Amino acid sequence: MPAQLKQEEVTTGPDEALVNEVRLVGRLSALPEEKEMPSGDTLVAFRLVVGRPPDAKRRTTVDALECVVWTSRAKRSVRSWRVDDVVEVHGSLRRRFFRTGAGPASRVEVEVERARLVRRATSG
Repeated sequence: MPAQLKQEEVTTGPDEALVNEVRLVGRLSALPEEKEMPSGDTLVAFRLVVGRPPDAKRRTTVDALECVVWTSRAKRSVRSWRVDDVVEVHGSLRRRFFRTGAGPASRVEVEVERARLVRRATSG
């Protein structure tokens, strides 16, 4: 299936496009947390644990990735998730800059545009 260009993509030549597009399927490691930014905007943040492709040389088999949601529709979906739910997210990588007590800092996050529950966690 051919990839479709998005508005934020930058064409660098007649046959080449730069793409920032992420699709992750993983396990929710903690409850989503709503945060209010200094601007008054709110976001929902969560950590998604995803598997790595198998490689005998690697000791680490998973990555824990920080995800943030800004849109109302996706926030409604994410707020209902529970620990260990398997979920799918679509979005893009963003580097966000902010100030801390120690000075300027930055973080790379997955900015989620769409989110859905794949499988509810089994209650133990």
